[in-house]
Amino acid sequence: MPEPVRQSRDPIRPLLGAGTCALLYLIVVFVITDPVRFFGGEMIATTVPPLVAAAISGALAMAIFESRSFSDLGIAWSDGTRANFLWGCTLGAGAAALVIVPAFVFGLAHYEHLRNPDTNWRAALFMPVLLFCGAAGEEIAFRGFLQQYLMRGYGAWAGILAVGILFGAVHSVNPNASRLGLVNTAAFGVIFGASVLRSHDIWLATGMHFGWNVLLPYFGVELSGLTIRVTEYRLVWQAGSLWSGGEYGPEASVLTSAVLILLALAVWKVPVRKGWAYLLDGGEPPPS
Repeated sequence: MPEPVRQSRDPIRPLLGAGTCALLYLIVVFVITDPVRFFGGEMIATTVPPLVAAAISGALAMAIFESRSFSDLGIAWSDGTRANFLWGCTLGAGAAALVIVPAFVFGLAHYEHLRNPDTNWRAALFMPVLLFCGAAGEEIAFRGFLQQYLMRGYGAWAGILAVGILFGAVHSVNPNASRLGLVNTAAFGVIFGASVLRSHDIWLATGMHFGWNVLLPYFGVELSGLTIRVTEYRLVWQAGSLWSGGEYGPEASVLTSAVLILLALAVWKVPVRKGWAYLLDGGEPPPS
């Protein structure tokens, strides 16, 4: 698959644009997180402000550096958007199931009923909405202007690898982060980034991210070091932390490392509908 055409330009400009976008994102998150936490609670403060900040910083960066709109980042809804998102959800949820289900079936783990769990059906139904906000926020923040601007400036794989490594690195602040967990998280970032190269939109990546994130809490395991209780059961592992991922969750497991290889192959095989993103395609979007 051909890479996006690199433009002959100041080699500092892509870094300047990416850095400006990242700084704007951090400022917005800093300003709105505490008020959101005060009025909405911790889970809403963890998922909604990143989405708002990603949208604002992406829109401002596109306006400042390209005089284009936010939707030109491959976010506009098009004929193939729904299919790409659903394929992404299928791949992400399927990857999560491949990590957990065989471990349960072959006796590496079992389920334990929690005493006095702080759960209810309303929270269980609302949680996917918050997890979608979190997944979409991270994808817009990382695979939106930041990655696409670096891809155009330095080449597709340079941008994908750089942002994938950054994606893993920022998760080092999560509770109970481990080396393998960060390596696997960076690998997720590279795969999500590669899906943008394939689909020329963020919806395939967002679907994969959401599918993975939404299934793990319902399987009763930690998500990137965070404990999100939506059922009265949790998965208890008989195997060691190398297999279970320990308190960081399955993302720090060798099982996930193996499944990531399958996920990477699947990204290049699913019937993706190619979208349009200004920083990757140039010109104007094709008529709908």
